[in-house]
Amino acid sequence: MSYLKFDKSELVNLEYSLSREMIRSNRAGSYASTTIIGCNTRKYHGLLVCPLEEMDGEHHVLLSTLDATVVQHEKEFNLGIHKYEGDHYIPRGHKYVREFDTTKASYLVYRVGGVILSREILLASKAEQVLVKYTLLDAHSDTLLRLRPFLAFRNFHALSKSNLYVNTKYTEVSNGIMSRLYEGYPGLYMQCSKPAEFVPVPDWYFNIEYMEEQKRGYEYKEDLYVPGYFEMPIKKGESIVFSASTREVVPGGLKRKFSSELNQRIPKDSLKNCLLNAAQQFIVHKKDSTEIKAGFPWFCAWGRDTFMALPGLTMSTGDLSLALKVIDSMVARMKHGLFPNTLIKGEPTFNASDAPLWFIWALQQYSSYDPGFDVWKKYGKAIQSVLVTYREGSTGFIRMLENGLVHAAIEGKALTWMAAEVDGQPVTPRPGSAVEVNALWYNAVCQAVQWSKGRDTTFYKAWERLPELIQASFIEQFWSEEKGYLADYVNGTYRDLSVRPNQVVAVSMDHSPLSPEMKKSILDVVESELLTPRGLRTLSPKNEAYKGLYEGNQVKRSQAYHQGSAWPWLLEHFAKGVLDVHKMSGQNQLKRIFEGFEEDVADRGIGTISEVYDGNPPHVARGAISQAIGVAALLRVNEMIEGFK
Repeated sequence: MSYLKFDKSELVNLEYSLSREMIRSNRAGSYASTTIIGCNTRKYHGLLVCPLEEMDGEHHVLLSTLDATVVQHEKEFNLGIHKYEGDHYIPRGHKYVREFDTTKASYLVYRVGGVILSREILLASKAEQVLVKYTLLDAHSDTLLRLRPFLAFRNFHALSKSNLYVNTKYTEVSNGIMSRLYEGYPGLYMQCSKPAEFVPVPDWYFNIEYMEEQKRGYEYKEDLYVPGYFEMPIKKGESIVFSASTREVVPGGLKRKFSSELNQRIPKDSLKNCLLNAAQQFIVHKKDSTEIKAGFPWFCAWGRDTFMALPGLTMSTGDLSLALKVIDSMVARMKHGLFPNTLIKGEPTFNASDAPLWFIWALQQYSSYDPGFDVWKKYGKAIQSVLVTYREGSTGFIRMLENGLVHAAIEGKALTWMAAEVDGQPVTPRPGSAVEVNALWYNAVCQAVQWSKGRDTTFYKAWERLPELIQASFIEQFWSEEKGYLADYVNGTYRDLSVRPNQVVAVSMDHSPLSPEMKKSILDVVESELLTPRGLRTLSPKNEAYKGLYEGNQVKRSQAYHQGSAWPWLLEHFAKGVLDVHKMSGQNQLKRIFEGFEEDVADRGIGTISEVYDGNPPHVARGAISQAIGVAALLRVNEMIEGFK
């Protein structure tokens, strides 16, 4: 029986099926995503969505979907489904769905009278190619299979509209055709594993609606172009593989490739294996770099998230060489001791006040997995570049104060991970000295001093006394004896004593400025006011600014993003603090939290966890359907539980 269970009787229920999405990516950076019944509900959905470096460097939807039609006795049964205005779904292929499984691939079974047809979707691991396998499990009469491709050829943030510029011409290739709708795009090679007749019936399908975009307050209607359809006979027990790729393939090898790709998949037969499977999907190998995609479907690679997610996605999975490739790729992008916010085409911004400190934290984690690795020898110059930049204030917006704490501010900009904006202004600006930034700063300085001892006398002597100053100032500025927790940020004489989760970073650091008693007090407050089964709330419900629901248009969502929404990634730091402070007695609590996500991996993003959750019960999953820092955090939490002694 499948670990990820889906109620067979509910699969035909659109409310049930349309809220459950599958996502699969490959190491080339492409992905395939749709709902479990194949009805696209987002502009980001598509069976082949590829990064196009030659254009804008962003992802583009080439093949939006593929409708299959079964023909028997001249009767047609279309298994596709698209939403149109007024909640009209045409065709209504979902009514034939009888089974769904995603242990290795996206496996769907249709029943039409005496015909039982399965469909499996796989994304090739190292190429811009999607494979769709149809198998006729049962039939009592001659059967034809028709495959109708819906093409978009547009940026995944945009929508396609009918126009007179579309190139309706196609080129015949082995067992299929090549179509290129617009200049500048690669050709899309659509081929079948057996000879198929292509019947050209060029047409636009107008005003297909994406309900999730409508909910999010965005434009949600799209026109998709269909060049025609492929038709071929299919016998009982026979399988046919349809391939859509940016390169022509040899059709005779499609079945073998499908089987080979399927055998490489980690079976999603446990929560841990689901997370390991999801972890692989964030890794992207490019010609000159290896990157971590921050989330699916709409995120690119982010500097801060790369380092925050790196230990969970690579080190805890045992792939230390991959971790170093990512680190080296990021170090190559360093500029004046800082890292770019996003890794996209164009001029990147370098204003994340914490990303360089997360870099040192990631190196620190690496050294715990590989104690023999000489961090200072390989990355000492990069580490010093970061620390000197902070100490001297050469960037103009980050500087070390006389008391040793780090201060960062740019008018109208949020510089920490709480970076949501409304009308160009940050929702949680946090100017001055942020608590997690200074906890990371103290940890980084302490660790660098430790690494350099006996190795770099000049650096060691210049920095060895600074940790004592930072620690004393940290306690003086952030600790509230009366309330028993840390201020969220300090700016001059102002202390923001809102109960936020950023203080758990200070608790979790290997080099923490806090006493054991302070850590325990902080964890008690965090557990009481911020802990949910899906992560830590970003603001206490007792605060009048708290927003417990992350829904509505962009403005409403941004206002709730860091004002109450619960984030799974914070559980990594909460868990480390709990085990450090409570030892064995904290292990059972963490196991309950970790195992609680078993309900979630079959609920929205299948086999993975969402970016954020409502702060209010029942803590509905929101945001991106799969987020690197969240998946990484849960892998680390599980590792802590399994390895705790």
